[in-house]
Amino acid sequence: MELRHLRYFVAVADSGSLTVAAQRILHTSQPSLSRQIRDLEGEVGTPLLTRRARGIELTPAGRAFLDHARSLLSQVETAGEAARRAARPAKPCFTMGFLTGHELTWMPEALRILRDELPNIDVMISSQYSPLLAEGLSKGKIDAAFLRREPGVPDLAFRFVVKEPLMVILPSDHRLAGLKAISPRDLAAETFVTVSATAPVLRVVIDNYLKRAGIKITPAHEADHLAMGMSLIASTRGVGLLPAYAQNFLPSSVTSRPLKGDTPTIDLVLGYKKSNQSPILKLLLSRFDELVARASNKTR
Repeated sequence: MELRHLRYFVAVADSGSLTVAAQRILHTSQPSLSRQIRDLEGEVGTPLLTRRARGIELTPAGRAFLDHARSLLSQVETAGEAARRAARPAKPCFTMGFLTGHELTWMPEALRILRDELPNIDVMISSQYSPLLAEGLSKGKIDAAFLRREPGVPDLAFRFVVKEPLMVILPSDHRLAGLKAISPRDLAAETFVTVSATAPVLRVVIDNYLKRAGIKITPAHEADHLAMGMSLIASTRGVGLLPAYAQNFLPSSVTSRPLKGDTPTIDLVLGYKKSNQSPILKLLLSRFDELVARASNKTR
């Protein structure tokens, strides 16, 4: 008995017709299929189907044999899939997170360092708000992420990447856009757009800076992300403070200017879970200084 005998028999049983099974399922001739079924019946030792004018009908022996034939074919397919998986073991996955907007600078250099390992691993990219990245690191869903130094996550370790100066973002035709640098006091009379709770670390930096400058500003709008911030600034003719990387995404209707005096900064860090033993993470950390140096040189 061969596997093809079982496949032919199941095809005939499912279609209820030798002709249909031969032409539409097995793509063989009906006489050849009939011989295969007779060979199978001879091997089993009893008739498995009865030929009728309108097709075939399984005998009691045929109905009993059908269930076992299906089971055997299923086991063969399962065995084949197991063998294929063993021959091509699943690649380990390494997930990198990026504070939305920072992929442009840091992802190419991170992937360059991992390049020699890429044939052996699957690299996944996650672009999110900083608090969500920290949560992903803590839960083991992300291996390493470029984010802010989020508080309240003692199981995470952070490596300092760079200090990002804050810039004034404003409409391109705004009266303050004619200045080379803007004093914090110039912001007091303007419609102020700040960041929402989706960026709590940046919000604290902005609020502390305005407080140090002796400026009391009640934000008119809060933006959840860069695109929303740009849109609010353009549509309300307001101003806002954002890290310098935002300059890479300004539409033509919006521009940026540096601040005068003591410029506020916010840290970008590489975060990872302290208990993460991934060899890929160890490789990335071992070449961390190289990564920062190369990316920083490109942005100068």
